[in-house]
Amino acid sequence: MEEQRAPERWWRHGPPWRDAPDGAEPHGTPRLPWRTTALITAFVLIGSNFAGHGQPHRVPLDGYGRVLLLAASLLLLGRHRYPAAVAFGAAAATLGYLAAGYPYGPVFVVVAVACFSAVVAGRRRAAWASVGLLWAGHALVALWLYRWLPPAGDRRAGLTQEIVIGTWLLAIVALAELARVRREQWARERADRAEAARRRADEERLRIARELHDVLAHSISVINVQAGMGLALLDSDPEQARAALTTIKAASKEALGEVRQVLDTLRAPGAAPRAPAPGLDRLPELVEQAAAAGLTVEVEGELPRLPPGADLAAFRIVQEALTNVVRHSGSRHARVRFAHDGRALRLRVDDDGPATGADAGGSGSGLAGMRERAAALGGTIEAGPRPGGGFRVLAVLPSHLREDQ
Repeated sequence: MEEQRAPERWWRHGPPWRDAPDGAEPHGTPRLPWRTTALITAFVLIGSNFAGHGQPHRVPLDGYGRVLLLAASLLLLGRHRYPAAVAFGAAAATLGYLAAGYPYGPVFVVVAVACFSAVVAGRRRAAWASVGLLWAGHALVALWLYRWLPPAGDRRAGLTQEIVIGTWLLAIVALAELARVRREQWARERADRAEAARRRADEERLRIARELHDVLAHSISVINVQAGMGLALLDSDPEQARAALTTIKAASKEALGEVRQVLDTLRAPGAAPRAPAPGLDRLPELVEQAAAAGLTVEVEGELPRLPPGADLAAFRIVQEALTNVVRHSGSRHARVRFAHDGRALRLRVDDDGPATGADAGGSGSGLAGMRERAAALGGTIEAGPRPGGGFRVLAVLPSHLREDQ
């Protein structure tokens, strides 16, 4: 299926050769375009021979004429490395061919290809100048020098003929300019797609980092508190020590499950998760884990029904805020309050303090992760000391987003 859709994808953003200049090696070094030059040379030589039969008033195509055609065509081998020089060389060879009185015909294809290559390579002035010199030289020959140049008995060309030739040459340059503009558009589209892919990768790395931080910080904090409690009570109160070990086992099992779920998204990008993402429906479990760590959590307000993204963000914000209370606050009591007006959820987590270390309120990574989660949904986070002491986390999350947003 992917192979069938590949041509459509290519031509939507440019032809299959858009990723590298024509005639360039994969590593970017120009190579000689032998195949296309050979085809053009054969076409010019054969076509000019047939064109000569229809122009009996011109000089018949002889060995010298074929040498001029061959020289003009072979110049195209260097059109990728030396586009400006090839454009002028092709124009000069073509002018010499026409000044010698040989028939009009496919020789102009050489000029068109050389001009096209110069414009696409960014040598626009050289392309325009070479075409202009070709037209001026041809007009000089056709309007004045024809008396002294073959074929014998040639008559002065009309102004209409020169206008037609000039229009044809302008059309060549115009088409080359159009190709250059389209090529630049394809380059910008490629750059935009690459930048979007890098941005998506960065966002995915940040999302995974936030998930891992929130899961591990909370679980390890609970494990740390319970391990300390178990060691302190191991001899004096074995039952309490057993309860602490049970809590450690449950917390570590839950952490392993959530870490495994996050890592599964790395192994199979885009695959549906095996387990639903946590949300506010798991708040009672969070309260129980906090209680096992010695923190009493009071929940106020009715839990709203939120889209999955907002639900996960709200749960992680509460989880990180309570983890910070356990780790950095001397208070053993926290309050979680929900207020919902139908369009936004106001989530507030308070503790009475005081702070027990320099990292009052939590680590920089935890607070940064909460702010990133809120900002991703168009919400805000305010975190800082309360006027009466302690610490407060206030989150405002839009709750009216559809699931596909």
